[in-house]
Amino acid sequence: MLLMYEKFQPSFFLKNKHVQTVYASFFRKVPKHSFEIEKFILSDGDFLESYWYNKQNYSNKPLVILFHGLAGSYKSPYILGLMKELDKDGYNSVLMHFRSCSGVINDKAISYHSGKTDDAKEYILSIKERYPNTQLFSIGFSLGANMMLKLLGEFAEESPFSASVSISAPMQLDLGSNKINSGFSKLYQAYLLKSLNKLLEEKYKTHDMQNLLKLKKEDIKNLSSFWEFDDAYTAPIHGFDSAQDYYTKSSAKQYLKYIQSPTLIIHALDDPFMPPEILPNKNEISSSILLDIHKNGGHVGFVNGSLFKPKYWLEKRILSYFNSTIKNKHK
Repeated sequence: MLLMYEKFQPSFFLKNKHVQTVYASFFRKVPKHSFEIEKFILSDGDFLESYWYNKQNYSNKPLVILFHGLAGSYKSPYILGLMKELDKDGYNSVLMHFRSCSGVINDKAISYHSGKTDDAKEYILSIKERYPNTQLFSIGFSLGANMMLKLLGEFAEESPFSASVSISAPMQLDLGSNKINSGFSKLYQAYLLKSLNKLLEEKYKTHDMQNLLKLKKEDIKNLSSFWEFDDAYTAPIHGFDSAQDYYTKSSAKQYLKYIQSPTLIIHALDDPFMPPEILPNKNEISSSILLDIHKNGGHVGFVNGSLFKPKYWLEKRILSYFNSTIKNKHK
């Protein structure tokens, strides 16, 4: 384990946690890219969509599987920017969308959540079967990072990944839901809930959701916090007793000690989505984990340079970690 507090140093005008969070997510301009879309059929008959970057140029280069954050997709600037940099540095990449997140609503009444690892496991094993000689890496952002860390713990010594990177993972979900339901952070919650509530409303067109959830469609608009949304939808539809039960069972922190493949956890102490208490102590992680903790960075931010000439530190840090893993493997 290694704790870092100095390496990421934003400029004065980019130091604020909200500037970090909002700038990286809303103001970054990344050229649009054409993807090859794969519809992957899951064992329960439902599907998810994965977006391949430059698959027409696919070779036996290392392949990075990306997992986006809550309400994220191939349109997210942090995804587009990172896939472009991975390509430039000699990596193939594919974004596995969670159910409904690509813009195409999934078929089942269930959806996705922070601890739902079975879909990712199916997809990863399919990739491993199709490309048996390809070296695999993974990157998770926020919700996708929590899911990925939990999955790595479940895989344990059978992990198919040479290395993985977690960015801004809410490793203790109840603390995160409390934090984002307070102060200025409520604005982020409202923004994200708008997307979640809209997707839930869509489910009522094809499923008897009122009977499944005991929730009328017109009452969805009253779900104003993650606690309320997860109590009303996420927990009951996915077999949990309550939001607290879902948070307790799905939080990645309890799985970290089982991770056996090299894993870098990048986190900012000023993350407005969650308090520092979500971070593990030294007794809660395995020797395969490197903690990269910084004073600043916001949520999936880590932008340095200047306001007019920003530099995206995360991408350089991720590539440095993956490249060093490959070098160490060949020593």
